[in-house]
Amino acid sequence: MGKISPVSAKYIIHATIEIDGVVERPDVIGAIFGQTEGLLGADLELRELQRSGRIGRIEVDVDTRSGKTKGNIIIPSSLDKAETSIIGAALEIIQRIGPCNAKIKVENIEDVRVSKRRFVIERAKELLKQMTDRLMPDSQELADEVSQSVRVMEIQAYGKDRLPAGPAVEDSDEVVVVEGRADVVNLLKHGIKNAIAMNGTSCPDTIKELSKKKIMTLFVDGDRGGDLIIKDLLNVADVDYVTKAPDGKEVEEITKKEIHKAIRGKVTAEQAKLELGKDAEKTTARHSGFHKPTTFVSRRPVTMTSTSRPVSSHSTRYFRKPKKVLTAEEKAKFNAMLEELIGTRGAYILDEKLSILGKVPLTELSSTMKGLSNVYAIVFDGQIDKTLAETAEKSNVSILVAMDSKIKPNETRINILTSSDL
Repeated sequence: MGKISPVSAKYIIHATIEIDGVVERPDVIGAIFGQTEGLLGADLELRELQRSGRIGRIEVDVDTRSGKTKGNIIIPSSLDKAETSIIGAALEIIQRIGPCNAKIKVENIEDVRVSKRRFVIERAKELLKQMTDRLMPDSQELADEVSQSVRVMEIQAYGKDRLPAGPAVEDSDEVVVVEGRADVVNLLKHGIKNAIAMNGTSCPDTIKELSKKKIMTLFVDGDRGGDLIIKDLLNVADVDYVTKAPDGKEVEEITKKEIHKAIRGKVTAEQAKLELGKDAEKTTARHSGFHKPTTFVSRRPVTMTSTSRPVSSHSTRYFRKPKKVLTAEEKAKFNAMLEELIGTRGAYILDEKLSILGKVPLTELSSTMKGLSNVYAIVFDGQIDKTLAETAEKSNVSILVAMDSKIKPNETRINILTSSDL
């Protein structure tokens, strides 16, 4: 007997059956064929329609409990709408199956093409988004990519330490000292060609020699590590000016506007020493004739400007605050953001107003947190583990929201929320 292929069905009849007694699946199928035989004429005879492939395999699922049988009937059809509706209505005339009373009710007739059309539309949206994001860069992106590649090619290895440097370091009267190669690349990308990298936190001999011959500006990241580098270079090299990236940002990631603003706001080395609290200790050591051990007080990283003042050693940056009780509105916002991220393996970085500061891949979340200090909450498509929670604590993050968590809320000072909590 020919069977209709599932992919050729245009409609599917969904019906329920209730029987006052115990019957089996073959009994129900036999009743459907037997009690509708000759009812609708030769053109709509169920056996002939199934043999010709216009009615598919009749699926019956029954369950017997407490002496009564209930179940579902599914019939695929490639007939037109009117004929399919007639077949569905014919099922409801069946009142007995074997010795038992029965009642069949057609719940709905599903148009398979509507479901397929919905799938096509949703899939087309995904494909268009992928094509827009990956395959169709605009003209400006292409120009920027070409320009950046040319500037990166201009990086040279300078001095006996083979430090990454821009092409104008040798000829320029002024040089900008940064931490690493990526910082030099970012400055080159924005037209600053007299930058040179230290390649670490200790000062190489090449930098010391340059500081004696040229006007040197030290440009460091806006974090705790930047303060330590300033402290080190001010002691071993002849630095003229000091400036920092915006608080919580690295030189390699800041924009052209932020670069020029930072350079315009550079301060003298003496002012930088004052801000780091070193003047008094150095003066005492010089007058007493011996070197006094240096004690560096932890403080909030400050953006160097000409009006900056020393930050109090009683900064609340590292004060451990109690966990905040979240409102229903905050939880609703977190839940909406988490649903947006499902399947993306990405993370939203939020401020205290729950505004999105940026989105990063999950693989770069830990490194991103290490360079930031003004993050209030992070929502990401992944699992919270002990390492990630410790990194978030060090970066003063208040809330972590994720799909799941390997640690318990009482094991960290950070508010931990998972999809089940929301």
